[in-house]
Amino acid sequence: MSTSRAAYGRVGETERAAFRAGPVDEESASRLATNGLDYRRIAVDSDEYAGWLQSVARGFQDGERTAEQIAAARERSGYRRLTGVFDPESPMDAPVATIASWLGELTVPGEAMIPSCAISAVTVAPTHRRKGVARAMLEGELRAAQAAGIPMAMLTVSESPLYGRYGFAPAGAGASWRIETKRAGWIGPQPAGRIDFISRERVRELLPVLHERVRHRRPGEIEVPGSHWDGFAGTNPAAEKTADKRAVQYSDAAGDVRGVAVYAVRENHDDFTKATVSVHYLLAETDDAYAALWRFLLELDLVAEVHAAELSVDEPLLWMIADQRAANVSVRDHQYVRIIDVVAALETRRYGGPGVLVLDVSDSLGIAAGRYLLEADEAGAARVRSLGEGETIDAVTVTLGVTELSATYLGGVSLATLAAAGRVTVTGAGDAASDALAKAARVLSWHTAPRLSIWY
Repeated sequence: MSTSRAAYGRVGETERAAFRAGPVDEESASRLATNGLDYRRIAVDSDEYAGWLQSVARGFQDGERTAEQIAAARERSGYRRLTGVFDPESPMDAPVATIASWLGELTVPGEAMIPSCAISAVTVAPTHRRKGVARAMLEGELRAAQAAGIPMAMLTVSESPLYGRYGFAPAGAGASWRIETKRAGWIGPQPAGRIDFISRERVRELLPVLHERVRHRRPGEIEVPGSHWDGFAGTNPAAEKTADKRAVQYSDAAGDVRGVAVYAVRENHDDFTKATVSVHYLLAETDDAYAALWRFLLELDLVAEVHAAELSVDEPLLWMIADQRAANVSVRDHQYVRIIDVVAALETRRYGGPGVLVLDVSDSLGIAAGRYLLEADEAGAARVRSLGEGETIDAVTVTLGVTELSATYLGGVSLATLAAAGRVTVTGAGDAASDALAKAARVLSWHTAPRLSIWY
């Protein structure tokens, strides 16, 4: 039974703790047991944690973790539900597969937030591939989220082809920029505030405060776990190259801090006038803060290029430089989402126009499959309900999989694009096919491109 939107509020610590302590999925545990594998949760304070973390590092081709790094990671991992798959015949006291998850909030069109299950640290040892391990873990986490009443799941990925089979879709793209500073030429605003250098400890204090003020504005942003800010600020004592990071803040004319940037400089030993700046994180609460921080970075002395990643596909910065060709921009998939509860998910977001749609949704996992009636009003709010068997509605009908519905959820891809790609079918209620598609695409659209500013 789907839950109405009114039942969803902020994710509380009680719900988070219950999810962390919940059992592993019985169906996945049984499936893995038939292959002689043991599927179980890992407590952060247990002796098994070190082996779990080493398996994660190996899975992402990182070096073996030191005792100091394990201690720092343990201290910062209490918010996560950790799961491992163990092979009793393995000579190593470590899992052969790992997964982590936690409950957080995802911003959706209309500046609303929906409880979501964030999934991370998915690894399978090369020695145990093609045994259904990844499938068991991913499906297990989705069923655990469903059992907890969580309507969405989300993740960022290293290997993009893997997750569509579980209903995940790339719903928010990320842009990487390489800017030639001398060629760019600043033509943007010149705000009256000031830029000042600050310590890494101070920027660590500011980042979560500013992010909480702005994350509701952009579909795709998430509630960021505190430990991630240590990574951006360079305040994790076990992290590498923290001393390379420099931080600045922007204060407005009233003296209030409205933005921060963390960056590093790589010197060019062949030509000292051509250093490269890498922007680790830029967070702006106001348009003035955004302009001032970017101008500062593009006008740094002895710098030839500025590199930045996880930016939006419609950054205002492009219109603040005189030569747009000075910016080399590449776009790729970044934020993936997966709808679990169709009614709750669709009632939470807002829509680009009024209209009535029937959504005929298929789902190979059986989690979100069904026929749903969506009625969006002039204000962009929608009422959604499941249609009974044999119930007919005279409305535009969209036939699609949960992957395609998830792809449209943040407004980052048009339904018309998916139809042209052969991924969805739209039929009209007395309308020509093109008119029906235009109506459906308008309803499911959104005017702000989604963005996720971190990896997780």
